[in-house]
Amino acid sequence: MKLIECPRDAMQGLAHFVPTDLKIQYLNALLQVGFDTLDFGSFVSPKAIPQMRDTTDVLAGLDLSGTKTKLLAIVANVRGAEQAVAHKPINYVGFPLSVSETFQQRNTNKSIAQAFTEVTAIQSLCDQQGKDLVVYLSMGFGNPYGDAYSPDLVGDFTAQLIQTGVRIIAPSDTVGSSTPEAIEYLFTHLVQQFPEIEFGAHLHARPGEGPAKVQAAMRAGVQRIDGALRGFGGCPMAADTLTGNLPTEEIVQILTQQGIKLAINQEAFQKALTLSAGVF
Repeated sequence: MKLIECPRDAMQGLAHFVPTDLKIQYLNALLQVGFDTLDFGSFVSPKAIPQMRDTTDVLAGLDLSGTKTKLLAIVANVRGAEQAVAHKPINYVGFPLSVSETFQQRNTNKSIAQAFTEVTAIQSLCDQQGKDLVVYLSMGFGNPYGDAYSPDLVGDFTAQLIQTGVRIIAPSDTVGSSTPEAIEYLFTHLVQQFPEIEFGAHLHARPGEGPAKVQAAMRAGVQRIDGALRGFGGCPMAADTLTGNLPTEEIVQILTQQGIKLAINQEAFQKALTLSAGVF
């Protein structure tokens, strides 16, 4: 199981700007923990996500010596991808593709059809520069807009993505509406149908809901799971402000209880956990 820490997702919706130096301090602390991947920033319009306007400066301040943690940056279009792949330390480029037409328009000002065209171009850029593309299927467990949804529809999206060369796909519970039953059903269906794909889970939850959702993803054979220390962040479009990212400390506890060995430095983990209180 690959553990993906997502400070970018945790920070991006904050009303106050986290100073660049503090971002760097926090991310450098996270780099010492032993996470597989750090979702550290995004190359998007500063008008859309003001919090991430300093991603290039943050990247320059990261101390990557002595860490095996890989870096992931989110982009919303080809222009952002061109910026991301130009940075050698970045291993993964993440792109949000929505199963909901309404959310795709709201999130990236593009239709789903246009977004698939972007995916094809971004995959080509990643191939050229030796990066891996991670496609997040937003609204992967339903949507509040009345747009069509079913697990089979997620499977159809996955099949189309495979045709473009994508090999890492993460259905995402954007508004925290999923249940453990729905999580297990969807991922079991996907893992069995597309065994060649590395499936990840980007889930949101209310306090107390995280453990059951993590366990459901594990039972279904998910290979990577996203979290954020203390459960900070989450989609601002969720109806409940208590809905946030899966708390990483809960994920670590559950994986450990299930006998999954994680290369986590506990001292560094506690330091980052303490520092997170000041950041947020």
